[in-house]
Amino acid sequence: MSLDLGVFCRNTLDGEVVDHCFSALFGLAQNSDPSYLDWLMKAWAWTLAVAGLGLTIALILGVVMGTLRTLPTTTSLNRWLIRISTAWVELFRNIPILVQVFLWYHVIPAFVLPLKSLPSYWLVSIALGFFTSARIAEQVRAGIQSLPSGQANAATVLGLTTAQSYRYVILPMALRIVIPPLTSESMNLIKNSSVAFAVSVPELTLFAMQAQEETSKGVEIYLAVTLLYALSAFAVNRVMTLIEKRSRIPGFIVSNDASLAH
Repeated sequence: MSLDLGVFCRNTLDGEVVDHCFSALFGLAQNSDPSYLDWLMKAWAWTLAVAGLGLTIALILGVVMGTLRTLPTTTSLNRWLIRISTAWVELFRNIPILVQVFLWYHVIPAFVLPLKSLPSYWLVSIALGFFTSARIAEQVRAGIQSLPSGQANAATVLGLTTAQSYRYVILPMALRIVIPPLTSESMNLIKNSSVAFAVSVPELTLFAMQAQEETSKGVEIYLAVTLLYALSAFAVNRVMTLIEKRSRIPGFIVSNDASLAH
């Protein structure tokens, strides 16, 4: 079977071959309409934008909720914070991601009116971020609870408050431990961003469905989309591996065998 890669240099309007495949993307202004390659690159950019925004939300909320779940139950405020963070985790990790996307797009803006003015990619990113934050929170909780209790006790003996103990002693060590599972979650978020097609965000999956229908070149289209998803996830893997190496403390709990982490 031979591949017709020339499909990416065709005009998206009438299917004719264009002079410059990247004309619209790089502003060469040679073609009256963008090529399928232009469309593919823009769809990739939308995928990265949705995944990047979702990952930012997930990391912030995940670390906060995971930390709250490990607070000492010495005060009523701490006990309430533990209940709230536990409810957060159980709520968002037990609802399918596609259902959450539809909820954020169709249902929640009907009750929270300011959300109606947000673009659809923002709503999808929030859904992805909340869903992934529940998983990250569990990893952060596990990382904190895996630390020797002597570290928290030593911080208390030194006169640090609970907040200072988490900031200066517990979280810096726990976050190093959970970098490998965080890498997997970051890569999963790239792949999960494909659900954005369900609310018409022009990302890679939506491009593949529409371009395949217009060109009847499903093999070439889906191979290109698969390659870009894999390339994006691999890039995230390399960045997280670099962060893990740079933040590693020799002799500490974190494994020195990178193959075990990823």
